[in-house]
Amino acid sequence: MSKENFDEIIHRSLEIRKKYHELELLHHGSEWTVEEDALAYLTDAGLVGRNIMSQQQRWPKAGSETELEHKLAENIWWLIVLAEGSGIDIKEAVDKFLTKMDVALK
Repeated sequence: MSKENFDEIIHRSLEIRKKYHELELLHHGSEWTVEEDALAYLTDAGLVGRNIMSQQQRWPKAGSETELEHKLAENIWWLIVLAEGSGIDIKEAVDKFLTKMDVALK
């Protein structure tokens, strides 16, 4: 798989979220709110921590390497989804953050 630019990653992330919204409507009669998305993200963020601990042999769990890779990517996906749901341009936000940190750390 080729490395994609951030625009394509954002586009694909939002298209996948639309498909999940369709499933939510089908199974529950309504789409998840931004708040529900945030809670799901927090669950996955916690799983990243647990899988990092396992990878570093500080928590006993088999097969965490593959799950860690998946959860890291899923967390990026969630952040893109949450930014969109909050009306934030994630590209602009990341650029502002990196610029601010570059300046602060010089």
